[in-house]
Amino acid sequence: QVQLMESGGGLVQAGGSLRLSCAASGVIVSINSMGWHRQVPGKQRELVAVINSDGSTDYADSVKGRFTISRDNAKNMVYMQMNSLRPEDTAVYYCNARIRSSYFSVTVTDYWGQGTQVTVSS
Repeated sequence: QVQLMESGGGLVQAGGSLRLSCAASGVIVSINSMGWHRQVPGKQRELVAVINSDGSTDYADSVKGRFTISRDNAKNMVYMQMNSLRPEDTAVYYCNARIRSSYFSVTVTDYWGQGTQVTVSS
């Protein structure tokens, strides 16, 4: 019923920038938090950044000052501007959103995108 579609990944040199986008579509009553996680092979998926419905944000220490998360509530989209990229930022980046899909229930469900590869060369 709900899909998340990421875009904007790619290959960039160290010090460069990329902008990730994620669009939520389907039956959506409201969206609580939206965020980005990343995962490298052999490691657990980790939270990179999250933005709540009130606009408050939180970042992993490793990206503070370099990444900026934002959202467009009218379009059900979340973005992440990534600057000063480092080789250690290389990972598959996943969009995540906590979405209420029914007017008759307050249940909120976690949805995930398919992931987009970000590769930073040294």
